[in-house]
Amino acid sequence: MSFVLEICAASVASCIAAEEGGANRIELCDNLLEGGTTPSYATIAVAREKVKIDLYPIIRPRGGDFLYSDLEFEVMKKDVAICKQLGCNGVVIGILTPDGRVDKPRCKELVDLAWPMGVTFHRAFDMTDNPFEALEAIIEIGCERILTSGARNTAVEGASLLKDLVERANDRVAIMAGSGVRAHNIAELINTTGVTEYHTTAKAYEESGMVYRNPNVSMGGIPGVPEYGISQTQRQEVLLIRERGEKALQESNQ
Repeated sequence: MSFVLEICAASVASCIAAEEGGANRIELCDNLLEGGTTPSYATIAVAREKVKIDLYPIIRPRGGDFLYSDLEFEVMKKDVAICKQLGCNGVVIGILTPDGRVDKPRCKELVDLAWPMGVTFHRAFDMTDNPFEALEAIIEIGCERILTSGARNTAVEGASLLKDLVERANDRVAIMAGSGVRAHNIAELINTTGVTEYHTTAKAYEESGMVYRNPNVSMGGIPGVPEYGISQTQRQEVLLIRERGEKALQESNQ
């Protein structure tokens, strides 16, 4: 088994930091505060030009739930085609039915449209009513991996289900743990879950270069998010997660 690290990057600069830090793959997103939405054509195109590691844009037309209208599904299909045209290695998808199950017909249509690109099923999985039934559905439609926090807010909280999913999947699909993954808990996650693929932003807020700052206007207003801060993947954090993850996995294999 080998340690695989995917970075959720919300900019081309974050993609470059991810590659320099030793990431294996990038999930390219916009709007991380909404859980990630499809990045622009230009962002995908420039990211593809600047990095050599695998690039998987998320195909999610908006924040909120994972129940999409016919119009939104048309947008998703167009975005998959664009990602193929731009030379991406894969895409990240997830569509649910109103009763909390995997929408197999629509997801299968996206998987078929994406081929020969790979397909990851994202954390819509964590919003399904039965994770083991969802696991089988995702295997059936042909996805190569599932990104999940174990149906909890963080992967540490969902460690028990992550372990069960690894055992139930039995190498038929990769289980990738995400949400709250950091250098300080990567060894614990490996030891308690058996998961070998991990997903993280490895980000921090970098100070804006703005000198003038209007104290009377707030453009965001989200608690805990600095008005004059830029969310950026940190190369050193990627390196540290990679180093500690590889060490922990090597020790667990001995």
